[in-house]
Amino acid sequence: MSDLPRSPLAPDHFPPMLAVPGVEMGAVAAGLKYKGRPDLLMMTFAEGTRAAGVFTKSKMPAAPVDWSKHALEASQSLVRGLVVNAGNANAFTGEKGLRAARKTAAIAAGVLNCEPDQILLASTGVIGEPLDVTGFKKYLPRINGGLSANMWRDAAKAITTTDTFIKGASRVVEVGGRQVALSAIAKGSGMIAPDMATMLGFLFTNAPLTASCLHRLLQQGAEKSFNCVTVDGDTSTNDTLYAFATGGAFSQDLIDDPEDPRLENFKKAFFAVLIDLAQQLVRDGEGATKFVTLRVEGAVDEQSAKKIALTVANSPLVKTAIAGEDPNWGRIVMAVGRAGEPADRDKLAIWIGGEEVAQNGLVSPRYCEETAAEHMKTAEIDIRIHVGVGKASATVWTCDLTHGYISINADYRS
Repeated sequence: MSDLPRSPLAPDHFPPMLAVPGVEMGAVAAGLKYKGRPDLLMMTFAEGTRAAGVFTKSKMPAAPVDWSKHALEASQSLVRGLVVNAGNANAFTGEKGLRAARKTAAIAAGVLNCEPDQILLASTGVIGEPLDVTGFKKYLPRINGGLSANMWRDAAKAITTTDTFIKGASRVVEVGGRQVALSAIAKGSGMIAPDMATMLGFLFTNAPLTASCLHRLLQQGAEKSFNCVTVDGDTSTNDTLYAFATGGAFSQDLIDDPEDPRLENFKKAFFAVLIDLAQQLVRDGEGATKFVTLRVEGAVDEQSAKKIALTVANSPLVKTAIAGEDPNWGRIVMAVGRAGEPADRDKLAIWIGGEEVAQNGLVSPRYCEETAAEHMKTAEIDIRIHVGVGKASATVWTCDLTHGYISINADYRS
């Protein structure tokens, strides 16, 4: 974790986290980049655990992304372990990077007595530097000797880079009359944008799900959460979101259909955990002082609404106005227009907080700039836009753009 001051938007505390039957974890300080803090995490899973992954759409994916895509297919989504390192992305490292990924999986497989294809990987940190995994022969057995079902704080810390706080979320629901736990951790602060927003996210549950069901839920969840956040409009080489379902002590048949009535409450909790983590990424946006909820309504379809919302959310002019606490709604109009999506200029309406700023393509006769300006001084900013061409809507989350972002990234070794 970075030495930067804790984000002013950070939650008050790391949440209570539930143990998930069939999941254990451990972390050590391997000295990959950071001194005196855990930077190597291994999580282990009961036999029969199913996994799903959603990855960066970058055309420059890191070696761990390539390896894990292969592993999920080769193992038919049956996994036994996850190894994550921070400080080195193992990205743009050529054949050396691929060898490092294979070697990491092989070492972990030897420790856990499974096939290398049953090991998933994730890395985060500096791009373009070879990852030396020699020490993993020492550190992974050490981790395995001290596994715990409740080491969530160390696990969350071990995956951080420029994060200013550790991120976790947990829920409990009933499935088929039995209690099911969901616990998840994530990291991310900058290089955050849709298409799997630099972020890593890992969700664990003992729900009785097939791999196919888990994958479909994860795809839906990613669209509702991590693909609805943006800090700076940049997509990482390493973005990875995994979900793991151990099945726990359930004896009933695995559920294969995400629309199965037994999963109604589970789906709500599953999506809620992912949205919680995604919003925490925005709250830890590099240099951020404002958390912004931006909702677009009246669009022709949800995809169009989302594109408009993200165009506004990614606009440097909009984001700097928010940082300056200036209700400059003309910048919002500009961003809506350049989104290239259907919108009716003469029906456009905008609200900042509860204040109607524009109506029917004109300044609202009820607009009070002082009221809008007061809202802009708060840490939680709400902007609502109606584009007047349909009934679809979408909500995204972003933050302001301050000089702090420039300071952090001008000094970050990449």
